[in-house]
Amino acid sequence: MRGMTKRPQSLGEEIANSVSHGVALLAAVGAVPFLMASARNRSAASFAGVMVFAATMVLLYLTSTVYHALPDGRAKRIFLKLDYGAIYLFIAGSYTPFALGALGGAWGWTLFGLVWLLAAMGMALKVFDRLTHPWFSTGLYVFMGWLVLVAAVPLVRQVPLTSLLWLVAGGLAYTSGVVFFVLDSRIRYSHAVWHGFVAAGTGCHTFAVLSYAA
Repeated sequence: MRGMTKRPQSLGEEIANSVSHGVALLAAVGAVPFLMASARNRSAASFAGVMVFAATMVLLYLTSTVYHALPDGRAKRIFLKLDYGAIYLFIAGSYTPFALGALGGAWGWTLFGLVWLLAAMGMALKVFDRLTHPWFSTGLYVFMGWLVLVAAVPLVRQVPLTSLLWLVAGGLAYTSGVVFFVLDSRIRYSHAVWHGFVAAGTGCHTFAVLSYAA
C-alpha cells in the first residue's frame, strides 16, 4: 500500500514494507481453512460471504507484498495499481460475510450492493488514473470502512457481542493506522507501521468473522 505522497521509499523501508505484509500474507493463508470450517454448516450465502472475505484478504496481502518487493520499473507500477484495487476489494469483502449472512434481506443486500459499487468505482478510478488526489482516495477508504454505521441497529440485533467487539476493534485499528499512512511523507518507516495496523485490523475482522460464522 502506497502512502499519501510519492516520496521514494528507501531499500530498507521497502524491505520492511514487503516483509510486514509478507508475514500477514502467511497468516491470511493460514486462516483460510479455519474460515472455511467455521462457515461449513451455514447457509450457502453465508459460506459464500466468508469465502469472499478470505479471497480478498489473501489478494490484498499478496499484491502489497509483491508490489513492495519489486524494484522500480513497469512491473512495480502495474502492481501498484493492483495493490490499490485490492484495497477496495478487501474493504467490500470484509462487509460481505455480514451483509449476506447476518443481515440479509433489504438491509443486507442494500449494504452489499452499495459497498461493492463504491469498491468498483474506486478501483476503476485508480486503475485508470482518474483518482489522483491522495486525500480523496484515503477518505474513500475510511468512508467505506465506516459505512457500516448506517446498518448499526440491525447489525447489533443480529451479530453476537463478541463479533461486534472484534468488528469495532478492527475498524479502530485501520482508522488509527491512517495517521502513519499520512506521515509516510515525513517519517521514515511510517509505512511499515501502517502495515502493522492494517494487519491488526485484519486479524480483528478475521476473529469477527470466525466468532459470527462458528
